[in-house]
Amino acid sequence: MLNRNEIQKIKEKYRVGMRVRLLIMEDMQAPTIGTEGTVRGDDIGSIMVAWDTGLSLSLIPDEDEFEIIP
Repeated sequence: MLNRNEIQKIKEKYRVGMRVRLLIMEDMQAPTIGTEGTVRGDDIGSIMVAWDTGLSLSLIPDEDEFEIIP
């Protein structure tokens, strides 16, 4: 479980509206590698993403690999 400081850092780094690209996700429902999406918010340490494919699946910063799209 993350502490408040760690959660706050995630909120500051991954802001609503920011674009991300999936690199690796170990989940059967994961979008295809390379799929892009828009950050919708956070959920106590995970990053809620609306993927361009129509999926809504959160990223877990220490488990999933992804990049911010400039």
